[in-house]
Amino acid sequence: MTDAQLATDIESSVELLRTIAAVLDIRDVFPRVSEIAKKMLPHDLLTMMFHDRGGQILIEAASTDEFRGLSRFTKADDSEPPEGFMIIDDFTTAVLPIVDPVDLRERILAAGFRSLLVVLARARHQSMGLGFWSKSVGAFSRADVAVARRVADHVALAVSHEQLADAARQVAEAHARAERLEARVQSLARELDSKSDVRVVGRSPEWLGVLKKAAQVAETETTVLVTGESGTGKEVVARFVHRASARKAGPFVALNCAALPEQLLESELFGYERGAFTGALQAKPGQIELAGGGVLFLDEVTEMTPSAQAKFLRVLQEREFQRLGGTRLQKANVRVIAATNRDLKKAVDRGDFREDLYYRLQVFDIRIPPLRERTTDVLELSEAFLRDIGHSFGRPPAGLTRDARAALLAHDWPGNVRELRNALERAAILCEGGLITSDHLSLRRTPVALEPDTSDLGAVERETIDRVMRDSGGNKSKAARKLGLSRTQLYVRLRKYDLDARAYA
Repeated sequence: MTDAQLATDIESSVELLRTIAAVLDIRDVFPRVSEIAKKMLPHDLLTMMFHDRGGQILIEAASTDEFRGLSRFTKADDSEPPEGFMIIDDFTTAVLPIVDPVDLRERILAAGFRSLLVVLARARHQSMGLGFWSKSVGAFSRADVAVARRVADHVALAVSHEQLADAARQVAEAHARAERLEARVQSLARELDSKSDVRVVGRSPEWLGVLKKAAQVAETETTVLVTGESGTGKEVVARFVHRASARKAGPFVALNCAALPEQLLESELFGYERGAFTGALQAKPGQIELAGGGVLFLDEVTEMTPSAQAKFLRVLQEREFQRLGGTRLQKANVRVIAATNRDLKKAVDRGDFREDLYYRLQVFDIRIPPLRERTTDVLELSEAFLRDIGHSFGRPPAGLTRDARAALLAHDWPGNVRELRNALERAAILCEGGLITSDHLSLRRTPVALEPDTSDLGAVERETIDRVMRDSGGNKSKAARKLGLSRTQLYVRLRKYDLDARAYA
């Protein structure tokens, strides 16, 4: 290289750096980059390409539009040239490592190009190729590689800066979205507290994560499935979704599928016409109609009968239904939020729940963690409950002694938030307006359950109900209390597991 050529290369490199340093997107000045690079390495077209592991090559920028419509290639494999560059002396005879498009050679020759030099560089984590195309045969040699790499390094540096700036912008935008979502969650929680008797209390990361998911899905019409142990606050989350949605002015109608006998569930859900069955003296709208324009909350949805499941699937699929005994189709203008404390997928596997309905319900799943997984919320929940209890008693809220606070934090709360409130209400009565001590709370450590002989939850539940019914001498009210169920729920399970209540008398 002569001194004059060296001076030209240095001057061109400086000019190139100035050109690409002044823009955020190098594609905006790519024709100018080509003009400067021509002083160091003559060419007719300059392209910037990115490679991925699947063998795809995407042309991100070109100095002219002569390759219009040709922006993506597929290589035979995802290997790269061993020396980091590739020279094609003549496209008429060269073996091209491209399988798609199949007419690539013809299209290149039709555009007038005969030779190519590609050098590889790294733009952060991406493999980038800078292609120098010429309309002359044998326009490039190994002696040109060093100059081509210098240009490619400048371009790769500019692209890396763009990617870093873009990544920083995405992080900032994500942070801003998270802050807006958190502010919205807090605003909705305050609004729900002030306008209903449902309390959205807690600041643990686990609980805030639940509320953030609820706020995100609330803005859509998506069906929601809320899962969690009994007493975790599934209806609270459902009401939170309702309050945060466009349907907040509409009704919130809750139906517990396990609280009704099997024969009444469908009539309560879908309504009925006069004469639909004995005693149907006049027509009555169902909960679907009553929830029109609002939200229908189906609690313990796993207890829905097979017949009701089939009919409710039509509500979700077609947005229509019929009253019992009716022939006229009615539109179901409701958003459905379902809840269960059971593993719905296992219920499907056992054949107790329709698979197609399961997938319709589980479009967006919100799992509520048990209270033992968010113990940092226990004291805040306790203070909120004590204020409510004091208000209902017509006296100031009871306080907690240090040992009572310690007992609350040490308890594992198998009954979750519901158990916490019941324990505090009992303690508030016992303390007679004074401070609540650990003795007033009467919290007992839950005994460690023996490991069952089977991993089938249905079999374990059947054995438990059978044992408790025998221990209670067939007294269903007593057995229901021991099991933590209502009488209706116990009846449902006795039928489900084919247990004859008369056999325990």
